[in-house]
Amino acid sequence: NRTTVVEFVLLGLANSRHLEITLFLFLLIAYFLILLGNFSVISITLVNNFLQTPMYYFLRNFALLEITFTSTFMPSTLYSLLTERKTISLPGCFLQMMFFYYLGTCTLFHMAVMSLDRYVAICHALHYTTIMNHRFCLQLILSCWAVSFLLMFPPTIMTVQLPFCGPNVMNHFYCDASLLLQLSCTDTGLIEELMFVILIIILPGTLIVTAVSYGCIIVTILHIPSSAGRRKAFSTCSAHLIVVMVFYSTCIYRYIRPAQRGGQDSDKILSLFFSVLTQMLNPYIYSLRNKQVKQALKESI
Repeated sequence: NRTTVVEFVLLGLANSRHLEITLFLFLLIAYFLILLGNFSVISITLVNNFLQTPMYYFLRNFALLEITFTSTFMPSTLYSLLTERKTISLPGCFLQMMFFYYLGTCTLFHMAVMSLDRYVAICHALHYTTIMNHRFCLQLILSCWAVSFLLMFPPTIMTVQLPFCGPNVMNHFYCDASLLLQLSCTDTGLIEELMFVILIIILPGTLIVTAVSYGCIIVTILHIPSSAGRRKAFSTCSAHLIVVMVFYSTCIYRYIRPAQRGGQDSDKILSLFFSVLTQMLNPYIYSLRNKQVKQALKESI
């Protein structure tokens, strides 16, 4: 009943009109590439009989997740850059925040699951089809969605119930939870502590699983007798690891660095890295550079 704010003002990515137009064109191209790459992965892995394996099952779900994740903020960001309209309604801000963090958490769990899949495929190749059967793959995917929801639901509901009496200005291009907490006119210490604990569980937890999986894969690759085979395997793993390092390093520095309050221009740049740049690279790094996928695309065309 104490809430008097009916909308929030998102300052966005730029202060000048010329820079806004430039960023609009860049983000429009990036969003188009994200949609094109991920829809290509989904369609080709659905229709091609040779791509009905656990790896491509996970990649198809990952592509769907990337489309929904970027779509939580990209259309509104593009609209804001094009029209200079900086406001977002209170319910719209809450919905954007809820889906951004929920789908972002799902992305982290999916990356860990895909690294586990590659670990089993390379380090336990003879038992791969037995371990990664359809039922187990489905359980892993559903677990990612369910655990993400259970982790993010409590702090989201607590944030939505906060009163907002003004000011209502956020120095960001989407509704960020840490900035929302700063704008509330009541004590948010409990929510901040809860979110910090959850982020500590999610980010380092999934990173450890991913790092250990790729570490075991690299050890196995070193035992490959063929030098050409080692180079090919290292080429694939190094590309995956670069994307993983960029994604995790920017996320960790943005959300769990000491004395993190948010609102700086550097936070927006970091957010662009993990929410746009890595999403644009993922379809190519994980799927479209694969020989099987490229052959399937050629046959479809």
